[in-house]
Amino acid sequence: MAKNYLLIYSEQLAIEIELLCQKIKAPSNTFFQIRKSSSSVYANIREANYGQSKADMLSKFEIAIKECSETEGWLQLLYNTKGIDEETYKNYRNLCGRIRRMFIASCRTLKENAK
Repeated sequence: MAKNYLLIYSEQLAIEIELLCQKIKAPSNTFFQIRKSSSSVYANIREANYGQSKADMLSKFEIAIKECSETEGWLQLLYNTKGIDEETYKNYRNLCGRIRRMFIASCRTLKENAK
């Protein structure tokens, strides 16, 4: 069985963000928002695996792209307010970017196959 790297990376992101939030100091709203957006990436890929149709799957992927972008925004805010260091920021930003690019490619494929 082929590995589902989107699922693997999105789960990794959700876990690592949760662990990060347990280690650093930041406003509670920031923690709430970054936990919510990063776990939503993971939740949407899980839901997409059981989509009712290709359109439903595409919708879940597109939501995950937005949530991934939101997670990157919260990471940038944490970095800019000295909540996390540059290395941590870049590592998580790169993981978000990898996931987002995979979702975009998957969306493109789903749209092309729907034609």
